[in-house]
Amino acid sequence: MWENKFVKEALTFDDVLLIPAESNVLPKEVDLSVKLSERIQLNIPIVSAGMDTVTESKMAIAMARQGGLGVIHKNMSIERQADEVQKVKRSENGVITDPFYLTPEESVYEAEALMGKYRISGVPIVDNRESRKLVGILTNRDLRFIEDFSIKISDVMTKEDLVTAPVGTTLEEAEKILQDHKIEKLPLVEDGILQGLITIKDIEKVNEYPYAAKDSHGRLIVAAAIGIAKDTSIRAEKLVEAGVDALVIDTAHGHSQGVINQVKEIKATYPEVTVIAGNVATAAATKALFEAGADVVKVGIGPGSICTTRVVAGVGVPQITAIYDCATEAKNHGKTIIADGGIKFSGDIVKALAA
Repeated sequence: MWENKFVKEALTFDDVLLIPAESNVLPKEVDLSVKLSERIQLNIPIVSAGMDTVTESKMAIAMARQGGLGVIHKNMSIERQADEVQKVKRSENGVITDPFYLTPEESVYEAEALMGKYRISGVPIVDNRESRKLVGILTNRDLRFIEDFSIKISDVMTKEDLVTAPVGTTLEEAEKILQDHKIEKLPLVEDGILQGLITIKDIEKVNEYPYAAKDSHGRLIVAAAIGIAKDTSIRAEKLVEAGVDALVIDTAHGHSQGVINQVKEIKATYPEVTVIAGNVATAAATKALFEAGADVVKVGIGPGSICTTRVVAGVGVPQITAIYDCATEAKNHGKTIIADGGIKFSGDIVKALAA
């Protein structure tokens, strides 16, 4: 054992360079899209950190619009984190399959609060929450000159000549209907029952961000950190209810029994959700997390500029070597890793991808 104490030389970003080689590929032809998991496709291989100084809903929206993924940090209440996830999921939709709606008996104040919270310009009105028969629509134009917000929605909503479309209407068809009638929202109905909503803003965003990373419903994708605290099960449940695409079991030492048990529990409970676990720095740790059920493993023990793990605990592996060892193991499982930390220059991203 003494003879094997220093197993091998290890490398970090500053220790390596890529050798230039002949290329027949033009820059505009380069494709960096990656299948992160069975359910998540990224158009750029970049994930923003689940840190309270980095990622909340605004950052996650910006990342997904560019084709990447944002991990909303966990240093907040469960309710607020779930709310941040909802903000991302509702920020863009091809077709909104579960639109917000209100009833005629509710107050204008409640409508304004809902529209303000989710930054939406209108909301469909249904007869009641059980039958959900569309009876009107309330938009910013209806509220423009309101002074008494305690009045009922029925007093100000638009209820005549409602423009609707059947379920299954394409975005192209919806865009023409919206333009022809000079409206911004198109409720989708079946037998008069509200089933969905298409908005001109969402159509415009599809055109503005053609490489956005989206789920099967046309919504932006988002991840959220959960850790291994006592409230993790409840936190995970609320995040899944909010529509999160990936749960990140985020710890300083991912090769531990607590993390492995948490991965098993989360994957067994939510098999449809991508589980990302870490952090690790060895092939053995990567193998253990994949065997526990992780879809993606996060690699990096202390390489970040503000991370203190290496200096406080004296633990870590130089990042290029850690990436190479863990990626080699991931290939055996047909899965992927995320290189986390140590990026000081743009060239370091290239080195990480090559490793």
